[in-house]
Amino acid sequence: MKWFSLAQKVINGYECTKEDALDILNTPEEDTLSLVHGAYQIRKHYYGNNVKLNMIINAKSGRCVENCGYCSQSIYANTQIENYSLVNEETILKGARKAKEDNVGTYCIVMSGRKASPREIRAVCSAVEKIKDEMNLKVCACLGLINEEQAKELKAAGVDRFNHNINTSEAHHDQITTTHHYQDRVNTIEAVKKAHISPCSGIICGMGESKEDLIDMAFALKSLDADSIPVNFLHAIPGTKLENMDDLTPNKCLKILALFRYINPKKEIRLSGGREVNLRSLQSLGLYIANSIFVGDYLTTAGQDKTEDYKMIEDLGFHIESNAFETEAQKL
Repeated sequence: MKWFSLAQKVINGYECTKEDALDILNTPEEDTLSLVHGAYQIRKHYYGNNVKLNMIINAKSGRCVENCGYCSQSIYANTQIENYSLVNEETILKGARKAKEDNVGTYCIVMSGRKASPREIRAVCSAVEKIKDEMNLKVCACLGLINEEQAKELKAAGVDRFNHNINTSEAHHDQITTTHHYQDRVNTIEAVKKAHISPCSGIICGMGESKEDLIDMAFALKSLDADSIPVNFLHAIPGTKLENMDDLTPNKCLKILALFRYINPKKEIRLSGGREVNLRSLQSLGLYIANSIFVGDYLTTAGQDKTEDYKMIEDLGFHIESNAFETEAQKL
């Protein structure tokens, strides 16, 4: 009853405190299902039983000069990934057509690297314009650090959303990367908002952060007013700095998802990278909290076969969301 009652308060306008947040993360294992039930009441209120599908194209891979400890694309990682420059326009368009065919609502064009060059920005803009001319498909760009002028270019081309994750808390940031600052990431999100592009920003949990760090992340994204919050679970990759990190259990993942739902009740919460290896058999419970999911492969790791995702959605009695850009929650 405790979590159901808190959920009803949240639906009625109550804003969770940091004390509430700590209670969520400290939920005893035997009470996790009650916590999920409460989070589902919030999800159902704002999003019904709809699930938004997202698909990634890794449009530029590897050779990144940043030293992010989780990333296989960093030049500091000893990994055997495929390295290539920005793919051609037809490859991006082909991916968009496949996303549309698979009933995906948002197509995410992702590039490795600190930031895109002017040439790369122009190439992405050209591809987005052609996608918009050809089909009704929302486009999200993830191109590293950008400024307001670049964001305006992307907006003019038709980019609906821009992703740039905070990844971790400000206090924990230097434990994950030292080649850029936490504020650099915040500045990119603010530039996107000024250009009137929908901001997408999330986290990677399981990187050695404390409960207080997780709570700070949830409130930071609330403060940034991110429309979409991808919650990633570390998939430790051999050859990266965090290759031996093993800090997550399925129950802990559910509590983290619930934390973000209770703190950011109206926002799109996305079940994201690493769900397969960390939530394992409890993935379906994650969708009682999150209203969005990635299908297909991620950047350098394989995702679950998408037919299994569609089956999971169907088995839950949920429905794939239509391509309408603005959700009911975003209208409120």
